[in-house]
Amino acid sequence: MRGHRLAIPEKEMMHVSVETEPTAPGTAAANGFYHRHCGVGGPDASAFLVPAERREEAVIAELRRLESAQADLLLDQFGDVRPGDRLLDAGSGRGGTSFMANLRFGCAVDGVSISEAQVQFANDQAAARGVADHVRFHYRNMLDTGFATGSHQAIWTNETTMYVDLHELYREFARLLRGGGRYVCITGCSNDVTGGRSTAVSRIGQHYMCDIHPRGEYFRALAANDFVPVTVVDLTRDAIPYCELRAGSPEATGVEDAFLAAYREGSFHYLLIVADYIGWCRT
Repeated sequence: MRGHRLAIPEKEMMHVSVETEPTAPGTAAANGFYHRHCGVGGPDASAFLVPAERREEAVIAELRRLESAQADLLLDQFGDVRPGDRLLDAGSGRGGTSFMANLRFGCAVDGVSISEAQVQFANDQAAARGVADHVRFHYRNMLDTGFATGSHQAIWTNETTMYVDLHELYREFARLLRGGGRYVCITGCSNDVTGGRSTAVSRIGQHYMCDIHPRGEYFRALAANDFVPVTVVDLTRDAIPYCELRAGSPEATGVEDAFLAAYREGSFHYLLIVADYIGWCRT
């Protein structure tokens, strides 16, 4: 295994300190997994029918359910994954989707994060769940993971690509994937024509201290590194109800109105991309 690089841009490190290391991990979903990404689908109206003193709790539980639904949708795209395979969660956070992948496929999962707090929390969760031998979290940079070439069958990113250069990222993923490997991405991205002049998109980028990539940049970077998209789904309409629900919840961050404005004006998209790696065909 080659030495891995943990050179983290200042902007990305600011994101870690501000966004991903609160004093408490927040609430887990009903399945016990912790997520830190948006959800998809329509909320259950019964969350609004409970007594007022329990309504906040019901709304938060509904947010967690929609986040788990998004993770399930991502995992649905993996194709033929077997217990002997190895997966990579690039930007693994507190490990929710990694644990879901292990539970579904029975395979080994590596998570990488540039937050030591997240890595420690997720590894503690793995130990508590009795899966530490199969689900491991590493304090590493996704641009240079240090894992062996051709070591993984599938890789995913879930709302983490806006903090890195896409060409560098997909070059590393091409190195890591074995023949026939698959990459799955869920991300927010700007409209190639209107995103650059949208105040709402600018506000989102400023809030998360990131550079929001245009939609087309994903496909250029994928093609340059021998990835072929096999599925592309615009999830924007499915993401709006979650954003509306969070806007009126105790977990509102203050940026939900920018998301909703950008979604509705068409300057920002919530996208699912599934791509197969074909670079091995050239060797």
